[in-house]
Amino acid sequence: MHTEHPPATYYHATLNTRLGFAPLAGEARADVCVIGGGFTGLNTAIELAGRGFSVILLEARQIGWGASGRNGGQLIRGVGHEVWRFLPQLGQEGVRQLQQLGLLAVDLVRQRIERHHIDCDLRWGFCELANKPRHLEQLAAEQDTLQQLGYPHTLQLLERTALAGVIRSNRYPGGLLDLGSGHLHPLNLAVGEALAAHRLGVRLFEQSPVLHIDDAGPQLRIRTPQGVVQAGTLVLACNAYLGQLQPALSGKILPAGSYIIATAPLPESLCQQLLPGRAACCDQKVVLDYFRLSADNRLLFGGACHYSGRDPRRIDRYMLPKMLQVFPQLHGVRLDYAWGGLIGIGANRLPQIGRLAGQPNIYYAQAYAGHGLNVTHLAGRLLAEAISGQLGGGFDLFARVPHPTFPGGRWLRSPLLALGMLWHRLLELR
Repeated sequence: MHTEHPPATYYHATLNTRLGFAPLAGEARADVCVIGGGFTGLNTAIELAGRGFSVILLEARQIGWGASGRNGGQLIRGVGHEVWRFLPQLGQEGVRQLQQLGLLAVDLVRQRIERHHIDCDLRWGFCELANKPRHLEQLAAEQDTLQQLGYPHTLQLLERTALAGVIRSNRYPGGLLDLGSGHLHPLNLAVGEALAAHRLGVRLFEQSPVLHIDDAGPQLRIRTPQGVVQAGTLVLACNAYLGQLQPALSGKILPAGSYIIATAPLPESLCQQLLPGRAACCDQKVVLDYFRLSADNRLLFGGACHYSGRDPRRIDRYMLPKMLQVFPQLHGVRLDYAWGGLIGIGANRLPQIGRLAGQPNIYYAQAYAGHGLNVTHLAGRLLAEAISGQLGGGFDLFARVPHPTFPGGRWLRSPLLALGMLWHRLLELR
């Protein structure tokens, strides 16, 4: 099962700054209390502080402890999977607005990094890889859609020969190169954003798990082991680590395990044999592979999404064959790090951004389904707009889409989804 302590990761080993915010002790008051010290919580806090709200952020462990500090580091445009599926709820204009928000989300990350001078190895370039020839047709349609939206960045549809300038692997018949998406060091970004929030006046508390939320009166009381926060508004920004803090909400999200390995630093000549353009890459499989080169020339290779609730006994041994299938050039290369963590997935694969039914002063954002690095930043902007009374934006758009509760309850929903995913993987073999 997943442990309470994060594994040693490449990101933790290469942190620019180590934080040490104290736990909450005693009673404190704020306009807004944010629960969760990942990208969603940090960016909501930054956006609210910039609008003049007093904000307290509570993190159960350390800033960036969950997916925000352990993810693949890929900064990819878009808010979800096949957003055209939401035409019945949103109409054509609503779907187009969702697509535009998916482009804005990347710009928000870019702006945050530039405005606060965050050193997080940001590099532009991302390639979606086709596993089959029909995937190239889908990527061509995606390119057309982006160009119709006025996407301002270079997009190149590459056949197999041209793809060699991006990746030296014979597994892919082509891909779509996007110079408006890219990759970065996610934990250094999270820590940089925590410091930015602190400078803006946000009070951050680590090692402060929330035990109970008392919503009986006009003011919410949020209890931790050593203290209480009193606030008029609450934001739940826990994603896959929400647990049973709000059962109605946690039933709409499935925590799924994702895993990454990192090689020892590679010679520059070998890096050129793998990813000569140093773009981040991912393929089109249901359980996709994603990989990139770090700033210090390690290959970071991730994937193998698990819904069982159990981690592989040895993540390195589990992931190594997958990496070697893509890059046989790496036979014999040492692995320095292997880690995993939970991402949050909703049944319809659209991020869940809204407020609790019957509790208009409790907001939430979760279930990013692999697009978390950019959509968390968008969620922070949309939540702050809604809390400050700004109507008609993307918050209302997301809130119009209903999100079903996973069947099977707390214990059976993971096995049921694992069975469904197996069926989709079998379809891939056709």
